[in-house]
Amino acid sequence: MTAPFIPPPPHFPGGPAPGRPAPDLPGPPAPSVLAVCSGKGGVGKSTVALNLAVALAGMGERVGLLDADLHAPDIPLMLGLARKAPARSWTLARAGGFDRTPLEPVEHSGVLVMSTGFIIAEDQALAWTAELVEALLRQLLWSTRWGPLDRLVIDLPPGTSDLVQAVFRLLPGAGAVVVVTPQDAAHLDTRRMLTALRTAGGRILGGIENMSGLDCPHCGTRISVFPPVARERSVWAAGVPRLAEVPMDAEGAEPVVLASPDSARGKALRAAAGAVRDADRPGATPTVTGPG
Repeated sequence: MTAPFIPPPPHFPGGPAPGRPAPDLPGPPAPSVLAVCSGKGGVGKSTVALNLAVALAGMGERVGLLDADLHAPDIPLMLGLARKAPARSWTLARAGGFDRTPLEPVEHSGVLVMSTGFIIAEDQALAWTAELVEALLRQLLWSTRWGPLDRLVIDLPPGTSDLVQAVFRLLPGAGAVVVVTPQDAAHLDTRRMLTALRTAGGRILGGIENMSGLDCPHCGTRISVFPPVARERSVWAAGVPRLAEVPMDAEGAEPVVLASPDSARGKALRAAAGAVRDADRPGATPTVTGPG
């Protein structure tokens, strides 16, 4: 019988007692950390994060991909790595530091991947408190044997949950890449997220518009699937550089930058990776693409 969730430990050994400051943490796992986020679910954020990581690896970078949507990890499923066996327990930490609970990432498509989808079965729930989930986040960040990395891409859950806030608190130098679709709700929810990020001093690199249209498979005409978002209601009006527009594609396996690199979607995602890399260079001014 499948276990509904991993029973939470009462307190993780070696960690801070509830209400006390966290101990000193190591530096970031990579010199560059890209946090891919969105204000709204269903915008293709995980797909964008996966393809950015794979495309950057294809440019010669050593890339890690952390699926930090700990309650709903989708990256393993996209890679055909879904775990079937349920987990019965999990050791968050041991006295002596992060090296005492080493985790091995999975290498796939030239990227080192870590996810709670490798820990729990695909139909299990992670029903832990916010404090324990943050402890798990720290473990995935610093117990994973990433090796030397040039860049760590983090796929965040949508919104401004405790987990999202923890990532930017633990990794204050992370650059945020926001993903939206051409829908009012997606832009409105992401504007709320931008307000939270800026209040916290976050570094916003730019935005990627996903599902920006659909190319007709018969005539090649670009079809607008969603009504246009008024400029004044968009994240672009909030000062976010538009790094790329990525069309929809009815076919193609993931990551599409490898499976269908010459498709319109594959080309757009590779261009997005290049734009993100350029925006993340010290002193860079991101190039705005597409209509403003």
